[in-house]
Amino acid sequence: MIVERLHELGLVLPAAFPPAGNYLACTVDGGLVHVGGHGPIDGETIITGKVGGDLTLEQGRLAARLTALSILATLEAEIGLDRIDRIVKVFGMVNVAPGFNQTPAVIDGCSDLLVQVFGEAGRHSRSAVGMAELPFDIAVEIELVARLVA
Repeated sequence: MIVERLHELGLVLPAAFPPAGNYLACTVDGGLVHVGGHGPIDGETIITGKVGGDLTLEQGRLAARLTALSILATLEAEIGLDRIDRIVKVFGMVNVAPGFNQTPAVIDGCSDLLVQVFGEAGRHSRSAVGMAELPFDIAVEIELVARLVA
């Protein structure tokens, strides 16, 4: 059970953060759940700034990890984490300072957490790109696709 695994790892999910516009936090289509873009927000903390400028690589990784926890909170609230069979795809966007090109290392903060929580079922395909700007100056924005238990 995934919720038990979170407890074993000492991880606490933040409150699910509502969408910032006219869209759903996640949608289920067939056997897949698509989670819309989430940022590094845990209710009181929002990590903002450009990685490679305002933020170090390690701070960017922590932002991606916090974003993964936010995604898991949405999944738990919307459908229940135990309905997730595997993580299929992660699309990570990093708010980067000019010249910063270590976006995969930043999004590893999310990927590493997903593998910790789901084990082999947490391994996924992924894109990690740098952006000149992200909404509200958040450090990272991540989308996710997961397969549901049949």
